[in-house]
Amino acid sequence: MFSFKNLGTQYQIAKWYGRIYFNWGLKRTLDLCLTIPGIIVLTPLFLYVAYRIKKYDNGPVLYWQKRVGWDVKEFDFPKFRSMVVNSDEIRDQILAQNQHGSEGVTFKMKEDPRITPIGKFIRRYSIDELPQLWCVLKGEMSIVGPRPPLPSEVANYTPEQHMRLMLKPGLTCLWQINGRSEIPFEEQFKLDMDYMRRYNIWTDIKIIFLTIPAILKGDGAY
Repeated sequence: MFSFKNLGTQYQIAKWYGRIYFNWGLKRTLDLCLTIPGIIVLTPLFLYVAYRIKKYDNGPVLYWQKRVGWDVKEFDFPKFRSMVVNSDEIRDQILAQNQHGSEGVTFKMKEDPRITPIGKFIRRYSIDELPQLWCVLKGEMSIVGPRPPLPSEVANYTPEQHMRLMLKPGLTCLWQINGRSEIPFEEQFKLDMDYMRRYNIWTDIKIIFLTIPAILKGDGAY
């Protein structure tokens, strides 16, 4: 059973659920209004990135993972491939160099040897995440929400940390505009909880606008 202590009293929890349901339709409308034209406008960029990835090593353009979304449901999660083809095998060899701690829930490494030249560029400006617009279109993700974790990461969650899965996962979130990969998982969780406490459509709009300069600046992305 999850702990709701970070959301406050039973009355505050009831208000939180009411706010979730009130904003659900607005949030979905915002997602579709941004995603459909976004996919159309960004198609030339998609084609160029796909060409550069394929040209580098003739490997697959997209990298697919299983991620955990709302209500602990797994879904197929695409990214433009930014690493070498055998990146998962190499990861096991460099776990000790995890900058979020060798026993950390998440794995981040600033000078990751698996990243390709085009991969370094698309990761810096979060272009590798753009195929996830398809997940938003399907309703598996939202534009704003906690980033979807790997099943292996969820396996290491405490009961309290499972609360991240009470909202639909997003392309961007509070910690994406406040340091990105520089922020350790414990701080990411605190920011996700802060987002949950003050969840509303206006918060989403603010985060979306703040995401644009954060991406263009490129700090904290690796």
